[in-house]
Amino acid sequence: MKKTMEIPDCRYPSGPVLVQPSGPTPKHRLYLSNLDDQKFLRFSIKYLYIFREAVPINRLRSALSDILVHYYPLAGRLTRVVSGGGSEGSIESEEKLEVDCNGEGAVMAEGFVDMSANEFCSRSPNRSWRKLLYRVPDASTFLGVPPLVIQVTHLTCGGMILCTAINHCLCDGIGTSQFLHAWAQASANPLSDPQVTPFHDRTMLKPRKPPQINFPHPEYGTDLIGNNSSSSLSLNQFLLSQPLTPISLTFTSPHILHLKKQCTPSIKCTSFEMLAVHVWRAWAKSLELPSTLQIKLLFSANVRKKIKPNLPHGFYGNGFVLGCAETPVNQLLASNPYYGIKLIQLAKQSLHDGYVRSVIDLLEEKRSIPDMSASLVISAWSRLGLEELDFGSGKPLHMGPLTSEIYCVFAPVAGDLGAINVVISVPEGVAKRFEHYCINGFEEREEKSDIEGVNNGERYCEIVV
Repeated sequence: MKKTMEIPDCRYPSGPVLVQPSGPTPKHRLYLSNLDDQKFLRFSIKYLYIFREAVPINRLRSALSDILVHYYPLAGRLTRVVSGGGSEGSIESEEKLEVDCNGEGAVMAEGFVDMSANEFCSRSPNRSWRKLLYRVPDASTFLGVPPLVIQVTHLTCGGMILCTAINHCLCDGIGTSQFLHAWAQASANPLSDPQVTPFHDRTMLKPRKPPQINFPHPEYGTDLIGNNSSSSLSLNQFLLSQPLTPISLTFTSPHILHLKKQCTPSIKCTSFEMLAVHVWRAWAKSLELPSTLQIKLLFSANVRKKIKPNLPHGFYGNGFVLGCAETPVNQLLASNPYYGIKLIQLAKQSLHDGYVRSVIDLLEEKRSIPDMSASLVISAWSRLGLEELDFGSGKPLHMGPLTSEIYCVFAPVAGDLGAINVVISVPEGVAKRFEHYCINGFEEREEKSDIEGVNNGERYCEIVV
């Protein structure tokens, strides 16, 4: 079990630099689709990498400068745009965003911390990890933070920690992975061109005129005619009012297979579907929710190939919508995982072109936000190739979120393709129960798990917090 210990403060020998594109780039305003410009995406996706061997900072800067020629919107700045005929300062102008592709540059900081890679890897996630990402001064609002902020932190062992903050309004998980791989390739092979040509335009995701909301959207708490269908009990507000404990659990392929064998009748399912149901059930049971409470599982679903025509290869904007499975607590917990898996699969099947277009039109009319009142939100990073980055000194020892206080993240495990690291924050008072149900299943007894490895006696699920 890893120790929960704060990391030392970072030392900054010099201030951050603005890394601008190394060549000329188009100067224009980039339209953001309704999938990009959702209120709940107005934050930065923050990744943390640990590398055994550091890459020279000048090489990283030069490669970043070169790749920003191709991904020039990330060197721009978010700005408000007047929509719907509103005037400057109106409600409309405050809501809709676009990118001013002005080439101002990405922020890159260099720091030092007195610890080794092994020491860092032996510690569990906690709030002190935030020290590893430079905080832009005077950025009191979301728009004040540049779309791309990076910090390279040198370790005493010669390794480095790389933290990136990429604005979610410009990229989804697939898009961030595409960009990071392009940057890594430019660092490892400076004369090479990006393997994937980025596609910037998002106008194929514009809403219809007039908007056509043809489906109920429980992920946003609305029924077919637009009435609010969210829970009157704001579980999310309660959770955010409690001291939260970050938990990280690593599930190996044998453990996930063991969970699949618990389904009766047997069902063909993905590792994501199985683990999502397992975590959802453990979350609901550990919180001791009212048995009749209607709860939801919201999960990101890639719709690049659901849209007709498909989104172009290289599209790095937000090409996902939220799938929604919902059920009363007692039905989710009374059954084996089969019931929850079917709910997720049915939710996935509903995400066709017409449904996605309906989401886009709903966001045009109502600027809705997801129904978080009694929901667990899972963001899956485990199949994006994020753990495969190589800037020229080898692949990372660790890859994961810098923080995870609102959403549950399914992160990849470096060096173990089939494993998934579940990172979630839960109230301090339920952390042990949540760990117990994740590891031991849903029996009430609290003794040590009898789930053991197939041949080597190792436990399938490793608690790392």
